[in-house]
Amino acid sequence: AERDINVFCGVQTITMKINFCTVLFSGYSETDLALNGKHGDAHCRGFINNNTFPAVVIFIINLSTLESCGNTLVVSSARGINAYGNTSVVQIGNVSGYIDTPDPPTIISYLPGLLYKFSCSYPLEYLVNNTQLASSSAAISVRENNGTFISTLNLLLYNDSSYSHQLLIPSTGLPLKTKIYAAVRATNLDGRWNVLMDYCYTTPSGNPSDDLRYDLFFSCDKDPQTTVIENGKSQMGRFSFEVFRFVKHKNQKMSTVFLHCVTKLCRADDCPFLLPVNAGGRTTWSPQSTSGNAVISAGPIITRSAHPDGLPFQLNSITTALISGIVNLGITSIFFFVCSLTLLHRKCPNSSVMTGTRNPVFN
Repeated sequence: AERDINVFCGVQTITMKINFCTVLFSGYSETDLALNGKHGDAHCRGFINNNTFPAVVIFIINLSTLESCGNTLVVSSARGINAYGNTSVVQIGNVSGYIDTPDPPTIISYLPGLLYKFSCSYPLEYLVNNTQLASSSAAISVRENNGTFISTLNLLLYNDSSYSHQLLIPSTGLPLKTKIYAAVRATNLDGRWNVLMDYCYTTPSGNPSDDLRYDLFFSCDKDPQTTVIENGKSQMGRFSFEVFRFVKHKNQKMSTVFLHCVTKLCRADDCPFLLPVNAGGRTTWSPQSTSGNAVISAGPIITRSAHPDGLPFQLNSITTALISGIVNLGITSIFFFVCSLTLLHRKCPNSSVMTGTRNPVFN
């Protein structure tokens, strides 16, 4: 009733447990088993655990060094539904290998050769929290997040297109339509993988699952004020957008905007084929239950919902209107005064001529 091998595809390690009874019955010991024929490397051998029934020989493969004992990683692409209910192309990494016994030095042998094959598949798409994660030297970084690959990612905001000066927000908030440059950057990631931004959006709160949100871009559909500068070409994705305010903050001096990005991992050679193709129409988004926060976030970005001086601004507006009215009234008064002088000047010559009945005495 016991299996000869049990494979556990973990989030940081792949663990194989081989029934030791089968090994003993075949005439071998635990030291005769090794990964992928690497019998001369002690690091590629397993160890026996007698505390279980039946006893097992355990092999552990660390995903951060999965190729050290000859294991293989094959990447394939598949179309499916991601964690947020969006249809997109994701890449699947299949880790495989075998455990065997050595060939005897003789021409013939009366012992059977043992061969155990194993494989584990992991989605290369990874959704991360804003936590610093372990890094990898050989393959990719992983963290306990329901079996998905994840790397050390950061979502950074900048003032300039050269991405050299990080964004500084004044105490009065940013003026509306200020252009912000955002970058999703991976660190300590193997050079075979690139970053592909799948979906970036904003919310008025720090909760990425907030029902109120505004999409910056998803697939080929994007906000008119948003420009995708680089995506899927390196270990950094870059885009820019103009800040705005959420209408719900109309009674507040400041409006808060939080930026969230769902990001994929893709093999560098395959990334160009995974870039979105416009199929027409808008893809809707609805949050689904996931294991913890599944986005990288930045914020708050604070914008001015009103003039930073509030009421004084209204008073200044009234004062400006009064001054304008006084100026207009003065100009109008001067105009009428000039017109009156002009009319008076025209009437002066006629007023010197006397009219009435002729007196014959003066004949």
